[in-house]
This record gives sequence, structure tokens and C-alpha cells, in this order.
Amino acid sequence: MQNPTSSLVDEIAKTSDALTAMRRDLHTHPEIGLEEHRTAKIVSEYLEAMGVTVHGGIGITGVVGVLEGASPGKTIGLRADMDALPMTEKTNLPWSSKHHGLMHACGHDAHTTMLLGAARHLVENPDFAGTAVFIFQPAEEGLGGARAMIADGLFDRFRCDEIYAIHNDPSGRLGEVRVNPFIAYAGADFFDVSIAGKGAHAAYPDQGNDVLSAGAALIEGFNAIISRSLPSSEQAVLSVARFTGGTAYNVLPDEAQLGGTMRFLSDDAARLIRRRMKEVCQGVAAQFAVQVDLNFQQVFSVLENDPGCARSVMELARPVVGPERVVEISTPDMGSEDFADMLKTVPGAYFTLGHGGTVPLHNPAFDIDDDMLPIGAALFSAIMRGRGGSDYQN
Repeated sequence: MQNPTSSLVDEIAKTSDALTAMRRDLHTHPEIGLEEHRTAKIVSEYLEAMGVTVHGGIGITGVVGVLEGASPGKTIGLRADMDALPMTEKTNLPWSSKHHGLMHACGHDAHTTMLLGAARHLVENPDFAGTAVFIFQPAEEGLGGARAMIADGLFDRFRCDEIYAIHNDPSGRLGEVRVNPFIAYAGADFFDVSIAGKGAHAAYPDQGNDVLSAGAALIEGFNAIISRSLPSSEQAVLSVARFTGGTAYNVLPDEAQLGGTMRFLSDDAARLIRRRMKEVCQGVAAQFAVQVDLNFQQVFSVLENDPGCARSVMELARPVVGPERVVEISTPDMGSEDFADMLKTVPGAYFTLGHGGTVPLHNPAFDIDDDMLPIGAALFSAIMRGRGGSDYQN
């Protein structure tokens, strides 16, 4: 099947070489959340050079650009995330990360580039209604960038009527748009458990309080919560992803640590899981005569799209990528995304855009298919053009 094409994609594709160069430069120089100083500088200078009004330092390293259309209309927020992950890249590509331990393994370099491409197209074709607010967000990867921007007055200073965001999808066909009109992504907590006991010689375990056995019991107890405490009507995931303790073959340590994540589709489910985890910790502490401390980081809210905005995305995407490449989905993804916090404040929609590749997100061998860049830019531009003048009332 041919790549998706339309007059809008073809027009933006004339700048494909520049978009690819931009994306690969960002990929080469990844920055962790709230430290995206170089990326923010590039974004700001690019927008300013085109005449877009730029506001920096929102949520520490966030950038907002504002562009007025040719006629009055709604204010539409278009958001891209900028941060990388604390991973070591293993692609061996010419544009691979130059910073050991940092990598754009989730495609935020592409999201940033696509939004800059859309901004350029709208500047060069200003015959649209409304106001475009280009939001370049830091720290999406669990460091609270959306909340930081909101707390810093994002929507007080830039009152958006609607807001939209794209995420790349290596599991989809190139140019395939997938939209869930309702609950699209799970909320998430991270959790840490510390276990303190009495160390002992491994030959004499009765002389200590075995924190490793206590940790194993915690894992077993946590794993039973979803299947035995959560109503079958609820969907959730609880995963212990880290268990550390001990340094020698013949020493029972006096401390151990667990860590992991819980994912949920409702606040009721989240509250129940947190309560049961606390109860499991109390029971294990009593059983093994150890101290167990449990701490939660409530990192991501449940992402719920506005149905009307989501269906508008589908309508506006069809002429851009072709109707056969626009897919409505109904099953929530148990991954998480902090754009959820923006959607709790402003109605809008979050959707995915497919691209070539077989390597999943958050993998050290991941890279973006640059052919998606003009398609994503075209989608952002089409949303601004379609929604800026939609149902506008002065």
C-alpha cells in the first residue's frame, strides 16, 4: 500500500529534509525532563525567527508560542513533549545519542519536530481562523511536566478552548491515526517499599529477621490484589519491577527495597489498590517482624478524551491520511501519558500516528521513521484549521 498522501502532506513534505535534520539533531542531543535547555532554546529560536510570539520558562523549561490567524476564532492548543529517557542508546545510527545514558527512546524528538513543522506551515499559510497555541512540554516521562506547566499558569495565561496531542506508534502502519473517544490511557502510580530487619549469617537465619523472605511475600501478596480484590468489571495492572537487597552469598541483609507501578482506569480502583497494598505491607511486617514502609508517587491521571474532540480528529484526519487509515479504538491502553492532566483542565483529544519500524517504544534500539514527520505536521495543521473556526461565537 502506498504511503498516505494529500495536498497538505505533499505541501509540508517539501520541507522534509529540514524536518528530518531537525529531528535527528534533537535525537543526537537528548535531554532529561526539566533539563531540556538546549531543546527549548532551539524551539524558541525557530518560532521567533518565523514571527511567532514566544514565552519561555513555563514549568521550568516549557515553551509556548502564540500565532494569531487571519480571522477571529477559538484558541486551540497543540502540544508536543520534548524530554528523553535515562537509557543508553544501542542503534549505532549516525544520529544516535551523543550523551551516554540518555536517549530519545519514545519519539519526543519527532513530536517536537512535527509541531514545529505545523507552526511553520501555519505561519506561511495564515488564512485560518482562531489562535494557535504551540505548547512544548518538558518532563512527560514521569517527572510531572504537564502539572508543572499548569501550576505555572499555562491555561491562565493562554486560555485554550481545546487542546490536542500526537504520539508516534511503531505498531501502526505509516500514517495510521488511532483515536479512542473515551478513556484512552491508564492512570499510574509509582511505588517504593523499604524493608528493614535484622541481618544475620546465612547459616543461622533464626538469628535475624529475613527481609528478603519478607520482600518475596510482599510480591506474592501484591500480585494477588488485582485478581482477588478488584471487581472483575475493573481493569488494572500491578507490577513489581525492582527487588534489591543483599551483597554476599552468606549474609542475610538487614534491608531490602521493592519498586514498581500500578495502572488503573478509575480513581475507585486506584484507591482500592493503594489500600490493599498498605494492608499487605502491614500483614507482612507482622509476619516477619520487620519494618515495612510504602510510599506512592501519584504520577499520571487517567487520560480521558473528549468524545466530540476525538471524533473531530477522525474527521479532520481522513482527508490528510486517507479514510482507510483512520481507526477508532475502544480498548484503553494500560500505558500512561501526562497529557491527561491538561485534558482534565481543557477538553481535547490525544491520538497516535503510526510509522514504520518493529522496535517498541522505550527500547534501546528504537528510532523514528522520519517519513512520519510531514504527516504529523499536516495533522496538527489540519486540526488548527478545522477547529479554530468551528462553532466560534464572539
